[in-house]
Amino acid sequence: MTNYQFKIQEIIDKIQSMKAKVVGLQFPEGLKIHATDLAREIEEQTDSSVLISGNPCYGACDLSDKQMEGLADLLIHFGHTPLPIDEKIPILYVEAHYQLESMQILKKALKYLEGKETIGLVTTTQHLHLLADAARILEESGKKVLMKEGTGTLKGQVLGCNFSSVQDLHVDAFLYLGSGNFHPLGIKLSTKKTVIVADPYLNQVRNIDEFADKILRIRFARITRASEAEKFGILISSKEGQSRWELAKNLKKMITKSGLAAYLIILDEITPQNLMPFTDLGAFVVTACPRIAIDDSKMYEKPLLTPQELEIVLGLRDWEDYEMDEIKY
Repeated sequence: MTNYQFKIQEIIDKIQSMKAKVVGLQFPEGLKIHATDLAREIEEQTDSSVLISGNPCYGACDLSDKQMEGLADLLIHFGHTPLPIDEKIPILYVEAHYQLESMQILKKALKYLEGKETIGLVTTTQHLHLLADAARILEESGKKVLMKEGTGTLKGQVLGCNFSSVQDLHVDAFLYLGSGNFHPLGIKLSTKKTVIVADPYLNQVRNIDEFADKILRIRFARITRASEAEKFGILISSKEGQSRWELAKNLKKMITKSGLAAYLIILDEITPQNLMPFTDLGAFVVTACPRIAIDDSKMYEKPLLTPQELEIVLGLRDWEDYEMDEIKY
């Protein structure tokens, strides 16, 4: 039995209303385990054939619409909300809400919020439906809860590349409901405020400060190594939702103006294997998904930098002004 709500009836209704003959399914990695069960259910309840995308999926920035154009009449994209990008075929977004057995984790988190009166409440797509109940629990405990929409995000929602919903929010601390460290790290670096993680999967509450300090030390080491490079590769994604071509061209100008060499490289997937042939380059700058340089850095022999980190390397930004890279949709 899954803890995720896949809204199967909504999917069936959409397929039947469109009379779709072939339906594409796309999942982030954590949900792919449900792919064949959902495909079977769709094929049993409709006249459609199902085509499952087996490629990695990192978000709504990474649609398989190009891959399925001419093959599928409809793409069902699970786990994310839409972004303002062009779509090649009709897409139904299914947020795949995660059902928590209880909200006890929030009461546990209150101990970490002692002395903090105004709380910014934030989460990812899978838990957006829980925010109203979470806010009520916090307010019943005497907290004032603030949430706002971001640029391209819903109220209280953060993406791995977009923290606009927490910026300019006047709070004493943020409470992040969800798993993992990357999103709360982004909130911390974007706001410089206390960030408490209420992780319902691990049944754990933690302050992100220690993790943030560790990551910043790693980033400082990467920046220091990259400062020795004379040639840079600027990595551009072929995925429409991650493509920042204008930024890449500006970074190339910035590097050459500093008397160094820069080369533009476009890729479907940024992997250590795909960068291996470029042995003459001393460092790479990622204009694709901002998480790649941070989350995957230990996989790469050469330093991977964000655009803001490149500015530090070139002496155009102070280390004290370090900030997360974001994609502004």
